[in-house]
Amino acid sequence: MHRLQLHYTLSRDASPALVRNPLIDLLQAVSSQGSISGGARALGLSYRHVWGELKRWENELGSELLVWEKGQNARLTEFGNKLMWAERQAQARLAPQIEALQAELERSFAQAFDSQVHVVTLYASHDDALTALRAHALQSPTAATADVPVQSRLHLDIRFTGSVDAIRALNEGRCAMAGFHTLLGSGKKTLTERTYKPLLQPGQHKIIGFAQRTQGLMVPRGNPLGLHRLQDVVRTRARFANRSLGSGTRVVLDELLVQNGLQADQLRGHQHTEPSHAAVAQSVAAGQHDVGLGIAAAAAQAGLDFVPLADERYHLVCLKSALEQPGVQRLRQLLQTPEWQHTLAGLPGYQALQSGQVLSMRQVLPWWDYRQQKPAAPAHMS
Repeated sequence: MHRLQLHYTLSRDASPALVRNPLIDLLQAVSSQGSISGGARALGLSYRHVWGELKRWENELGSELLVWEKGQNARLTEFGNKLMWAERQAQARLAPQIEALQAELERSFAQAFDSQVHVVTLYASHDDALTALRAHALQSPTAATADVPVQSRLHLDIRFTGSVDAIRALNEGRCAMAGFHTLLGSGKKTLTERTYKPLLQPGQHKIIGFAQRTQGLMVPRGNPLGLHRLQDVVRTRARFANRSLGSGTRVVLDELLVQNGLQADQLRGHQHTEPSHAAVAQSVAAGQHDVGLGIAAAAAQAGLDFVPLADERYHLVCLKSALEQPGVQRLRQLLQTPEWQHTLAGLPGYQALQSGQVLSMRQVLPWWDYRQQKPAAPAHMS
């Protein structure tokens, strides 16, 4: 049994939350380049170093990692392939927890290094744009406003969870802001309404625009099963990787199924769930599933093709009282900058949509109609 040790580094540069072993980078480089020399060049290392490390790891693990045949490209053994895919899948499935751990450490160090830093705790449905926003906030120069002094900085303490749990965390006072997403144009008497309406109260909650993104089918390169609609997934009996109950994407899927006259149990493997878009994408890339619903950015990162199905709004929501907090004001200011909106547009499937603006709940959630009905006239006046 091989045990793991975890380490972290301190750096001024923003970097993704990864718990990674150098062996996996070696295996991936040699596999993709077809030789040790090519892998070494790709990593900026010497042939001798890569050769020595691979041999050391083979001795450590007690199994061969590469197949050597004269005149043939170097390729991974079955064990080497399993090791690389297992690590990729673990990274994808644990990404929310790893990012939460990074957020907790960064929050502590942010306050240690800068007593003036504004920390905004955000519980949200897993989203690549929010990860990019956290890095952007760390790198952005701080502008002075009437309410936010020039020396203050913004640190986003992001905890990824399902959309429903994110709003509940907001309502229970565990965070200052929550992130959730809904299909564009989702109307009344829908699953979206039944899910989110009990959690949001007009006058108490305020919606802040963030982004528009596209959800679709994540499929292997070339889309071998010809999946273009959910009906195709059902017809071909394709193995489907689902998201867990309480996640915003599960709500989106269930609403799309209703719109297409389908039932969840018609999806083969619908009971198998993954914790994030990245985990679904990795499951498809590893050949464990044929298709899953997710965002274009996750498909691109896993080397998959993407078939768009629907556009959605990604919302930020806070309590009305939080709008006056300097950290929230700084966040709204940051979301409206051209620099951030350019960064957002560079993510596959994303575009800015009223970013940073405080929006009417009725405007963005069309099933919210909270106008008071006129009281019925007394019987004696009729």
